[in-house]
Parts: sequence; C-alpha cells; structure tokens
Amino acid sequence: MDGTTMQGLIDRTRDDYETTQSQVREIDLLLEQSRGEVEKLAQRNASISGRLRLLQQSFDTAPRNDIRGTYDAALESQQRLFTMRGQVEKLQGDQGHLKRHADHLQKVLEALGGLVPGSLTPGGAASGGGQSAGADVVIRIIDAQEVERQRMSRAMHDGPAQSLTNFVLQAEIVQRLFDSNPEQARAELQNLKSTATTTFQRVRDFITELRPMMLDDLGLVPTIRRYVRAFEEKSGITTQLTVTGDERRFESHREVLAFRAVQELLNNARTHAQCTQVKVMVDVDEAQMQGVVEDNGKGFDVEAALAPGQKHIGLSTLKEKVELLGGHLEIGSTPGQGTRATVELPVGNGDGGAN
Repeated sequence: MDGTTMQGLIDRTRDDYETTQSQVREIDLLLEQSRGEVEKLAQRNASISGRLRLLQQSFDTAPRNDIRGTYDAALESQQRLFTMRGQVEKLQGDQGHLKRHADHLQKVLEALGGLVPGSLTPGGAASGGGQSAGADVVIRIIDAQEVERQRMSRAMHDGPAQSLTNFVLQAEIVQRLFDSNPEQARAELQNLKSTATTTFQRVRDFITELRPMMLDDLGLVPTIRRYVRAFEEKSGITTQLTVTGDERRFESHREVLAFRAVQELLNNARTHAQCTQVKVMVDVDEAQMQGVVEDNGKGFDVEAALAPGQKHIGLSTLKEKVELLGGHLEIGSTPGQGTRATVELPVGNGDGGAN
C-alpha cells in the first residue's frame, strides 16, 4: 500500500469520524426534545385517565358525545405516547450505536497512525510509505463492518420497519370501524395488540444482535447464557452450554470480542452446518477466556473457507480480530463430520467490565 492510498484511507476514516460525532450531537438534541415531549404526553395521558375514571362512575347517564370524545382523546393520547416512547428507545439505540462507532473509528485512526510513521501529523499529512500488513488487517475489518451494516439495514427494513408499517395501517382500519362496526373494531384491536407484541420482540431481538445491554451490565458469561437459550429457542437446534472457571469481569473490548466470537460461531452452525446439536463450552481463568463451539453438522473445508477472497468474511475477520488482541482461533472440521471451533483470548488482570 503506497503513501497516497494510506492517506486516502486515513482521510476517509477521519471524515467518517467527524460525521459520526456530528450525528451524535444531533441525536443528543433530538433525544432531549423527545424526552420532554414524552413527559408532557405522560402528564396529559394521566389527566385523561382521570377523566375516564370519573366518566365510568356516571357511564349510564353521561351524554354519548362526552363518552365518545373522552375515549377518542384517551386513544389518541395513548397512541402518541406509545409512538414517542418508541422514538425515544430508537434514538437511544441509535445514540449508543453511533457512540460505539465513533469510538471504533478513533481506535482505527490511532492504529493507522501507529502503522505508518508520521501518518497522523497535526496537519493530517502522511509521511513514509510502504505496505503494512497491519494496515491491511484494519482495511479488511472495516470492509467486514460495512458488510455487516448492510446486513443489519436489510434486516431492519424487512423486519421491524415492515411490521411498523402494517401496524399503522391496522390502526387506521380500527379508527374507521369504531362507529360503523364496534365488534369488528374490537377484533382488529386484538390483532393490533398481537402485531405490536410481535414487533416489539423483533426490535428487542435486533437490539440484542447489535449489542446486548446485558453485556455491559453483567458481563460475558451471563450474556452467553441468555444468548444460548435464545439461540436454541429460535433455531430449534439442541444446544448445551457448559461454563467452568471464574465468571469474572474483564476489559470491555475483550468481553465484546469474546461474545462476538461465540455469536459468530453459533450463527455459522445455524446457517451453514445443517446440524441438530451444538455444544458450547466457556472457561475463564486468570489469564484467558476459552470458548468452544462444536456441532454435529456437515462440516466444511476450513482452509478454503479462510482463503483470501472467499465469501466467508465473518470467520476470517474474527480470526484477525482475535489475533490482534493476542488470541488464537482454531477451527477443526471435516466435510461430513461436524465442526469444532476454539477461541482463546487473553483477558488481562484489569476489571474493565464496568466501563
């Protein structure tokens, strides 16, 4: 990689970092405004709920128009409150994602500056040239992240976004049926409730795939336990988890990579292995974390899958990330005889999980 190419990569990464920082500031402002609106709507909703309770006490004698007006106001208030709370949750998720992305870009810039002598001078000009194996690793990691973002974008569009569109359409149907066919309106409301529940679960699953909040709060082992249970429920694959060693916290970025390693290996087993059983073993001692994922699937040619230019970018990128932190990823597989993957990652002595 020549100096011009490297400087171009540095400039693009720096531009991305500055854009992300700007987006974080915008999200912070929107989040503050949305929280204020939620507080106002919650107060209004409480007031209308009080009016409803009073109305129920004189339901038989109250004018029909008053009843209808109060219930319409209550429905509108609840819908707006639900929508705004959903917007706040989305903004919080976007905020967390953008901040993590900004942190990652900052580390990439620091890594590039260390790989090319003088590349991150105060003026941003690069000095020195020549290809760096470490720089190539960073480039492949960035490419892999872009592929992952595209996958997440498609998943969001085809899943929660589509469900929310249907949710709005069902709400409009219910609104039109209130006066003309109350029985049908009640039936549609039940459908609406089911749709909302399903969509909410999909959004939670999507957030978990992005980054489980439990990982920050409780650490690696509890997060893997929950993820393995969810994996078994959704995939239908019998999954056995064995945990040994000390369930202690360690540096946040190492916990994240350890979890991503187990997640990637389980996803490969579900997507490619055609297996009926998976065994997951996690061991944490004073020096390292070891994770093993073993399936009884069809197996594959490991050397071919990890060769440069292959589509199996997830495994090769995972291997590079683990090795950058001084770890090791070993995959043993034979076509027709299943796969056993072992990741070993130094965990250090510091307790960085509460960061």
